[in-house]
Amino acid sequence: SPVPAMAASPGSLRRAGNEEFRRGQYGAAAALYTRALELLEAAGAAAAEERSVLLANRAACRLKDGACRLCVADCSERAAAYEALESYRLAYVDYKTALQVDCTVQAAHDGVNRMTKALLENDGANWRQKLPPIPTVPVSAQTRWSVPSATAPRENPPPVTAPRGQQGESELGLGTEPNQIAAGTERARTLKEEGNELVKKGNHKKAVEKYSESLQLNQECATYTNRALCYLTLKQYKEAVQDCTEALRLDPKNIKALYRRAQALKELKDYKSSIADIKSLLKTEPKNTAALRLLQELNRA
Repeated sequence: SPVPAMAASPGSLRRAGNEEFRRGQYGAAAALYTRALELLEAAGAAAAEERSVLLANRAACRLKDGACRLCVADCSERAAAYEALESYRLAYVDYKTALQVDCTVQAAHDGVNRMTKALLENDGANWRQKLPPIPTVPVSAQTRWSVPSATAPRENPPPVTAPRGQQGESELGLGTEPNQIAAGTERARTLKEEGNELVKKGNHKKAVEKYSESLQLNQECATYTNRALCYLTLKQYKEAVQDCTEALRLDPKNIKALYRRAQALKELKDYKSSIADIKSLLKTEPKNTAALRLLQELNRA
């Protein structure tokens, strides 16, 4: 129920917003979270955690209402706040979540690249293992901004209820519980493995379908490069370039992505770009024989 203006505090507004959310009144909940955010504006860094929770909750409301671009804006704002606080793991999760809702947001791609570099420097090669779970945004929500859904999900789990510190415990209020997140990630892994088995059997077309399903649940670099290999085999070179580009946004020095994009660009007769990819690859692996061989072919083309 709405909170009287005189009694309003960020905490009471958040709790009232959570009640509206549980009742399915997402517009009213978003309005309450917005009022709470306005009250917190003057507090600055002191209210960073409370602000991040409110942004996550408002993002959940906007996703439920199909206002995906506004949802992305909230996720991106929260990510930028975490980045400013040097909470790079949480910033990475938020940028990735924004991309699940709308994969065309360049600012979020740029943010992922920045966070990847920072985490690689801070946490080393195993940085991904130290990340908090990345919420899985339902496939219907991912496409809802272009194709409105006629029905709303039946279950409406409440969004975040209170700040939980900045140690990777904070949960995005996108209608996903931790066990649902884990299930989505596990399902994505299973689908990728099924795709890998189909590749071994030479069924690249069916493998593409499995990899595509997997990517809808979890955007993973290896899945993109695996699907790119299938597209190369199927002579769908433009699609292969796109997948390698997505993989390189996740991992800018990925050897397979650079090599396979170079192969696809060669087939598309974009020799200049192909050579540039091979040279980038050779900076990391100067003795890569396949890359050196391809470079010789390109120089003769």
